[in-house]
Amino acid sequence: MGIADMGIVEIGTMVIMYIGNTRVGGPAQTRKLPKLTISKISVGSFNNNSYLLHCTNTGTQVLIDAAAEPDRLLTLLGPKELMGVLTTHGHRDHWGALAEVTNATGARTYAPNADVTMISVSTDHALEPGSTVTFGDVTVQVVTPGGHTPGASMFIYEDPFGHSHLFSGDCLFPGGLGRTTSEEDFDSLYRGVVEKAFDQLKDDTWVYPGHGFDTTLGNERPQLEQWWERRW
Repeated sequence: MGIADMGIVEIGTMVIMYIGNTRVGGPAQTRKLPKLTISKISVGSFNNNSYLLHCTNTGTQVLIDAAAEPDRLLTLLGPKELMGVLTTHGHRDHWGALAEVTNATGARTYAPNADVTMISVSTDHALEPGSTVTFGDVTVQVVTPGGHTPGASMFIYEDPFGHSHLFSGDCLFPGGLGRTTSEEDFDSLYRGVVEKAFDQLKDDTWVYPGHGFDTTLGNERPQLEQWWERRW
């Protein structure tokens, strides 16, 4: 396993390790890429992950899932302006601090179009499958497997100097997919994740889930057949 697989970034003679194993109440972990800095923090009673994405060249920032503990999220933002908050899906544990964060920062709200009625904060930009969000010099693509919720989405950042980065919300975790409540929903989520992530991205793609520790597509790929057979 190479440096990229381990989440280790070399900057000059300094080596910084990012492993993504955060805990509620603990410090954020920060990963520095050439064009993007990713800060991960765990918040709230459901151990939700919120991710701050900071464009290196322009300083523009977006937050993925203003989940809980708005004071901690606002501290994470620092003095830089927050352009927007991207919500992965409509379950409340992923947007519980959205009103407080947007009221304090004036950030615009982005959410999957199919889930906007589930979110009590108005959505400024309804995201369609395959659309993109650009902040500064950084662009992420919206991928929408659905299943977990009608609009359950993931965000992909393609690092031009390295591997892909997948912010998977509640669609994909280490060891399995997100919760579904019907056979039809499971089929949608499974096929969407396979076709839009595993079939399109390489094994070194780093996965940042909505709860818990990080993983890679390579770590999870051998389990796909098992997930289909067990149906979760």
